[in-house]
Amino acid sequence: MSINWMDLVASFAGGLFGAALGALPAFIFTGVAVLVGAAAGLGGSSFDFLGNIAFGPIFGPHIAFAGGVAAAAFAARKDKLSSGKDLSSALAGLGDPAVLLVGGGFGIVGYLVQKVLGLYFTGYTDTVGLTVILSAVAARLLFGKSGLFGKLSPEAARRGRFAPGGDEVWAPWQQEWVQVLTLGLGAGLMSAWIALKVAEVNPQLAGLGGVIGFGISATSLLFLQFGVKVPVTHHITLVAALAAATSGNLLVGGLFGMLTAVVGECASRLMLIHGDTHIDPPANAIWSMSLVVLVLAKLHIM
Repeated sequence: MSINWMDLVASFAGGLFGAALGALPAFIFTGVAVLVGAAAGLGGSSFDFLGNIAFGPIFGPHIAFAGGVAAAAFAARKDKLSSGKDLSSALAGLGDPAVLLVGGGFGIVGYLVQKVLGLYFTGYTDTVGLTVILSAVAARLLFGKSGLFGKLSPEAARRGRFAPGGDEVWAPWQQEWVQVLTLGLGAGLMSAWIALKVAEVNPQLAGLGGVIGFGISATSLLFLQFGVKVPVTHHITLVAALAAATSGNLLVGGLFGMLTAVVGECASRLMLIHGDTHIDPPANAIWSMSLVVLVLAKLHIM
């Protein structure tokens, strides 16, 4: 495993900057960077903007977003933030350097963990998504009080762990199962078509086509930051594109879009809604469903 010390220092800056902006704004910048990188690659640029910037030590979700998540958990533990699941607040506004330094520290951890996972799991799952989850789990165990799967309120205990309600929800406008499947189908087909079209025009650029849908979804969360109830679909679009590119079939992409949407919603009910820190449902869906797609591909089932 090769460690680039400049990248390691940059990952500290990326995690700190993610905390300063807030986890969601930092992730929106990831989406913008993905679209810029895809456009640059399609235009013939020799610089790997996607690998170095969008998924690198500055805007990589395992660094910037994960740093923001951990910093929010720490700030809530210090009673400087009302909720450890607050992804929207710019934590620089708290005026506490320790909060930002926690983000920087988790940025370094994210960089190192992803490097280790890449040694063993590249080609089997999305190691960035898995790193986001491992980082969030560590943040909850270090700074949270609810335990890994959260504590059920009396109301939640009456409803059941997997029945959201009240404040114990993720994205309430997309939690009903028919809505989940509909969004999964639509977003999945959109992203799958883009991936297949790019591969059709130039097979050497297929990797760029596979992340354009993800970039669109991540960038669309800008509207969520301002209170618009847009769907959260980046897990759907990323896995659907992977499934379509792997199988060469648009409908397979749509199917995996729906399955990934269901997994994301289930993950929210298992690890997020009853907890006091954020464990990201889309990242859980990305690493687990990428594992399914890639294993099926290795078994020549798709």
